[in-house]
Amino acid sequence: MIEAELKVRVSDPEGVVHRLEQLAVGRAEVYRDTYYDTPEKTLGSGDRELRLRTVRGDEGESSFLTYKEPRVDDASGSKPEHETRVEVPDAVHAMLRGLGYVVSIAFEKHCRNYEFDARGRHMLATLVEVPDIHGTFLEVETLSKDDEVDSALEDVRAVLTDLGFADGDVTTELYTDAVAARRRS
Repeated sequence: MIEAELKVRVSDPEGVVHRLEQLAVGRAEVYRDTYYDTPEKTLGSGDRELRLRTVRGDEGESSFLTYKEPRVDDASGSKPEHETRVEVPDAVHAMLRGLGYVVSIAFEKHCRNYEFDARGRHMLATLVEVPDIHGTFLEVETLSKDDEVDSALEDVRAVLTDLGFADGDVTTELYTDAVAARRRS
């Protein structure tokens, strides 16, 4: 499956929350993301990602190992994604290090997630703040088959339009790059 996703910078977080609350009840969660790569950075240079994410929220804590293939749409950055639940994240961290992977970057994302159906698809809208960088972002995503990415992205764009955003608001800025740049400065 491909995660068809668009991300925008948000200038009015309270207004966006108000509009999203009309669609679904928000769920506050903190993501602790650790990205791995080879010492030679072959995953990143090949536009691939290997991430271990731990999510903490009112319902407890859960972890996921995710591998993302190179993007299939440059304008959105959408990528095929393979994910599985992890029962013992410390063991997976040890396995990845034992296999020769190194941590390329780790950071937290403070999220408010909204799940709803729109345009015949299940959507996830996530309002994101990353303490390491300035600003608030909104990600809207849906899963699609390989041959449906364009139509899935059209549906995601329509949701963003309904929420008050225009095509010019879309950004492909990566949190990993922004956090790394901030830490270098």
